[in-house]
Amino acid sequence: MILPFDLIKSAAVAYIHYLSFMVCFGALIYERISLKPDPNRQEAISMVVADVIYGIAGVALLVSGIYRVLKFGQGSEFYTQNPFFWTKIIIFALVGSLSLYPTITYVLWALPLSKGALPQVSQNLVSRLRLIINIELIGFASIPFLATLMARGVGLGL
Repeated sequence: MILPFDLIKSAAVAYIHYLSFMVCFGALIYERISLKPDPNRQEAISMVVADVIYGIAGVALLVSGIYRVLKFGQGSEFYTQNPFFWTKIIIFALVGSLSLYPTITYVLWALPLSKGALPQVSQNLVSRLRLIINIELIGFASIPFLATLMARGVGLGL
């Protein structure tokens, strides 16, 4: 029997999971529309902050997802035997790996910003970052669809 407190914990973890997903997606959208060559100081700082928010939300998404599989979902066997679960995990890992390039770029922006200078941002760099972020957004957009299939047992041969 599930106790009321366990229901509240389960709901809270699910909420954190959904909210962190939305924050990740929102931060990526912000980065994508804000990217431009030679940003001013405020624009560059905003990009660094957006990426920090994206990183924190990504960690919250991962931790809450693990917690849901192990503690509050339909049992870890339900998930780990489903190919849609593993596809979702692989896409999340790929998106996370792709995000390293923009994150390193923004960390490198923070160095001149901390000294009062502006980062040098070429059109070529902006184009590269936009491509990476576009791929991340497509990956993130596919995850809820895979999760919906997984939650309904699609892929389990039921």
